[in-house]
Amino acid sequence: MPESENTQTALHSVEKIGGTSMSRFTELMDTILIGDRSGEDLYQRIFVVSAYGGMTNLLLEHKKTGEPGVYGRFANGEQEQSWHESLDKVRDEMLAMNRALFGDSTARAKADGFISERIEGARSCMDNLQALCRYGHFQLTDHLLRVREMLAAIGETHSAFNTVLALNESGVKARLVDLSGWHEPEPLAFEEMLTRHLEGIDLATELPIVTGYTHCKEGLMKTFDRGYSEMTFSKIATLTNAREAVIHKEFHLSTADPGIVGLDNIVTIGRTNYDVADQLSNLGMEAIHPKAAKGLREQGIELRIKNAFEPDHSGTLISQDYCSAEPCVEIIAGRSGVLALEVFDQDMLGDITYEIELLQLLKELKVYVIARDSDANSQTYYLSGTRKIINRAVRLIGEKYSAAEVQLHRVAIVSAIGSDMKVPGILAKAVSALSAADISVQALHQSVRQVEMQAIVREQDYENAVRALHHALIEKEEHGDVICAA
Repeated sequence: MPESENTQTALHSVEKIGGTSMSRFTELMDTILIGDRSGEDLYQRIFVVSAYGGMTNLLLEHKKTGEPGVYGRFANGEQEQSWHESLDKVRDEMLAMNRALFGDSTARAKADGFISERIEGARSCMDNLQALCRYGHFQLTDHLLRVREMLAAIGETHSAFNTVLALNESGVKARLVDLSGWHEPEPLAFEEMLTRHLEGIDLATELPIVTGYTHCKEGLMKTFDRGYSEMTFSKIATLTNAREAVIHKEFHLSTADPGIVGLDNIVTIGRTNYDVADQLSNLGMEAIHPKAAKGLREQGIELRIKNAFEPDHSGTLISQDYCSAEPCVEIIAGRSGVLALEVFDQDMLGDITYEIELLQLLKELKVYVIARDSDANSQTYYLSGTRKIINRAVRLIGEKYSAAEVQLHRVAIVSAIGSDMKVPGILAKAVSALSAADISVQALHQSVRQVEMQAIVREQDYENAVRALHHALIEKEEHGDVICAA
């Protein structure tokens, strides 16, 4: 293996474990890693693992708040002591995780030695880089992406090494597949890197544990930033022509967030398609990154989303050609903390260059556009990003279009999503449900394809809007036997 040219589907699955689930490692050993398996049933699987929950936030920056971690402090040019202290905190957290997993055993000594060598190696590299960049011929900004990748890789190698160690201690023949590029003489192309490191593994007798981060010529973080582990997972599945791709999360893919609508009111979706997965990804509720899904979709590999702690439940199967038996809403999802950037300029009328230039500016600032709408003389973009960057966008737009009125509004997006939502009156039913809950709709979007309907509401109305739409479009329909979920 791998044998990507072989059109015959293999016996194995490729399975990814998310960071929050990895933090409950002892439970994972009792469910998906070993559980009640023995002998040959332990094998014919490839696991791609993320860093333990919260570890990448400490290494880079907090994904939601933007609070700088080691990378953030290093990149911002803060005093050496600052990023050194952040790296010390990472080391302490990783050693604490080792202690929790392995106690005072010899396995813990191995785990401590492994990760300490990686952390101190990174520290030495960053110290030397800072010293080099004190000379005018070298600029720190030219090397920051490599530093970011090196730091991110530490989290994945830590969890992967520990997983192999724990499995070996339990009598499972596990093998570490370290794609981090540590001590590699030069970066290889993405596919070549995977092929070389997976070569010679007998899946019938070995259990590969693969780091979610892959160091390669293309630079995964340059394109996917923190979505790199899904790209590694997807590419391994397609290269090896896997029987199935599986993502293990700490929850089921359900009709809504149980923390909002209540556990008794939701059901697992059961079946859906990649189109729905794309809509969820756009809202930040990634079933899988759209570009990672592309390879699976094109090769006809089905993706299963499972709850890592309910191994006997079949989860939700995502395939290319699935469509619900009857038109219906499958899931109510959304996103709060969205900033609506509204640009009004009467000179915009009939001039498409405004929209092109505004989108180009947002792209250059690396601001994610969740949705957008327009009328004759205004454009509104619903954005995800730090307030600092979005404020900069407001300033730059104001400078470029002096006659424009530029405003920011804090809003939330609530979406009804389904593989086929061509239901007569669904828009009216949604608006009526929100009105009955005393929720003011700021904007409403529905495309001709009718796989998603988005309501823009005030941020404070987000959870009530989710509950109202779930009750009207899913719970009521469930009692009428029109629910899509399995």
